[in-house]
Amino acid sequence: QVQLVESGGGLVQPGGSLRLSCAASGSIFSITYLGWYRQAPGKQRDLVAGMFTDGGSTNYADSVKGRFTIFRDNAKNTVYLEMNSLKPEDTAVYYCNARNRWHSNFWGQGTQVTVSS
Repeated sequence: QVQLVESGGGLVQPGGSLRLSCAASGSIFSITYLGWYRQAPGKQRDLVAGMFTDGGSTNYADSVKGRFTIFRDNAKNTVYLEMNSLKPEDTAVYYCNARNRWHSNFWGQGTQVTVSS
């Protein structure tokens, strides 16, 4: 089992920045992929950014390329999502996800990000 706890959401003006954090605990050794997803009201949950723990390769949704960065701090067992140049359409609940070597998925509780003037 893997437990994930997100933090860092909030209200920000268009063009602003936020950093989301996701602290992992439990069977961390088994994690092969870490990702950030988001879900806006009435829409499906979509992948925003992800990274493979073996090698560190990353992938991003086209809508956030060049604006968002996923990175991790192994010493703190934490994965981050740095979000810059935020737009109103980035407004959503953001979820941290971890996938283990047996393809089980674990989710955090979600954190609200609102981009509005």
